[in-house]
Amino acid sequence: MEKTKRPLILIAVMLAMFVSAVEATIVSTAMPSIAADLGGFSKYSWVFSAYLLMSTVTVLLYGKLADLVGRKAIFAFGMMLFLIGSLLCGLADSMEQLIAFRFIQGAGAGAIMPIASTIVGDIYSPEERAKIQGYLSSVWGISAIAGPAIGGVLVATIGWQYVFWVNLPLGILSLTGILVYLKEPVRSERAKVDYKGAMFLTMALSSVLYLLIEGGVSFDWLSAPSYLLAAIGALFIFWFVKAERASNDPMMPFEIWQNRAILYANLVSLATGIILIGISSYLPAYVTGVMEQPAAIAGFTLTTMSIGWPIASVLSGRLLISIGYFRTSLLGGTFLLLGTALFVMMQPGFGPLWAGMSSFFVGVGMGLTSTAFIVSIQSAVSYDKRGAATASNMFMRNLGSTIGVALLGSILNSSLLNRLDDSGNSFTLESVNMILSIDSRAQLPQADKLVLQEALAFGLRNVYSIALLCALISFLLIFGLRGLKGVKRDVK
Repeated sequence: MEKTKRPLILIAVMLAMFVSAVEATIVSTAMPSIAADLGGFSKYSWVFSAYLLMSTVTVLLYGKLADLVGRKAIFAFGMMLFLIGSLLCGLADSMEQLIAFRFIQGAGAGAIMPIASTIVGDIYSPEERAKIQGYLSSVWGISAIAGPAIGGVLVATIGWQYVFWVNLPLGILSLTGILVYLKEPVRSERAKVDYKGAMFLTMALSSVLYLLIEGGVSFDWLSAPSYLLAAIGALFIFWFVKAERASNDPMMPFEIWQNRAILYANLVSLATGIILIGISSYLPAYVTGVMEQPAAIAGFTLTTMSIGWPIASVLSGRLLISIGYFRTSLLGGTFLLLGTALFVMMQPGFGPLWAGMSSFFVGVGMGLTSTAFIVSIQSAVSYDKRGAATASNMFMRNLGSTIGVALLGSILNSSLLNRLDDSGNSFTLESVNMILSIDSRAQLPQADKLVLQEALAFGLRNVYSIALLCALISFLLIFGLRGLKGVKRDVK
C-alpha cells in the first residue's frame, strides 16, 4: 500500500464509520418525535431491534467474506444497502414501514464497521494501529456529538425524515474513496459462503428477540408462546454451533476464541453492548417525556457521552503502551460502573446536567475499552483471520445491543403496564406518546401528565438498573485479562 494513499483511505474509512455510528444517536434523538408522529410507542423498541438484528447477524458473514473475496467488494455492497435503507426509512409513513426499512438498513450496516476497522488493520503496521484505532474509536464520539445536535435541529425544523437522509452524501463520498484508492491483492481462491450458519443464526436471534420484546406484553412470560419461542431459539443455536464446527469455512471460526484476549474482550463487549443501547435508546425519552426538555436538550445529554468517548479513545492508545492492556481495560470498566450508577440514582428533578454527566462517564468507559479490545484482537491473529476476528468483536457488541434493546424494551413496557394499571386510569402503552411532544403534553390534565411521567421514570429506572448490572459483570470479566503476555509488546 502506497503511504500517500493511506490518508485518503483513512478519511474514507472514518466517513463510513461516522455514518454508521451516527445512526444510533441521531435516531435516538428523533424517536420521541417519530413515535408522536407515526404512533406505536409499543413498537418503539422494534425500530432499534430491526436494525441491530440484521447488523448483528450479517457482521460475521461480512467479516468472513471480506477475508475470502476482499474488503472492497463487501464494503461497497454493504454501504449501498445501508444507503438504500436510509433513503427508504425517511419515506416511511407508518411505524411498521419504518421497522421494515430498518431491517434493510441494518443488513448493510453489518458490513461497514468491521470491514472499515479491518481495512485500517491491513494498511497500518501493529506499531501504528494503537494510535490510528484511537482516532477511529473517537469517530463514535464525534458522531455522537454531531448526531444529537443535527438530529435535534432537523426534527425541530424540516422533519425527522432527514435524520435518515443525512447519511446519503457522506456515505457516497466514503464509498467513492474506498473504490478509487484501496488496492487489494488478487485472490485466486473461490469464496465459500456459510449460508447455513447465517440462516441458523438469523432464526435463533429472531426467536429470542421476539420473546424478549413481546414477553410480558403480548403474552405472559410463563406461557406456551414463551416456552415455544425459547425452545426454537435454543434449537437453532444448537444447529448453528454444530454447523460452524462442521464447516470448512465457518462464518465464526471458533478457534480464534481460544485466544484469551479475544475471549474476554468479546464477552465484555457483549455486556457493554447492552449498556450502550440502554443509554442511547431510552435517555432521550426520559429527558423529553419526564424532564420536559426539547429534542435539542435531549440530544445534548447523549452528546456528552461522545465528548468522553473520543477523549478516552485517544488516551487509550497511549495507555496501552504505557500501562498495558489489562489496566487500560480495567480503568474503562470503572468508568462504566460510575456512569451507570449515576443513571440509577437519577431523579426527574436533577435535570439534564445530571443525565449529561452520567453519559460522559459511560462514554469514557466505552472509549477506553473499545480501543483496547480492537488493537489487541487485531494483533492476536494473522491477516487471513483479521476480518473474522474483528467481526467477532463487533458481533458480540452488536449482539449485546440486540439482546439489550429487546430485553430492556420488554422490561420498560412491562414496568409501564404494571404502573399504569396500578394508577387506576385507563392508560395504555400508547398513552405514553402524549408526553413525548410539547403540543400533546400541553393538552393533558396535570394529574394525567404526572401519572404518565412517573410511570415512564419508574420503567426507565429499571432499565438503568440492568445497565448497572451489566457494568458490574463487565468489570469482573476484565479481570480475566490479567496476566496476559504480549499485548503490550504488540502495540509498541
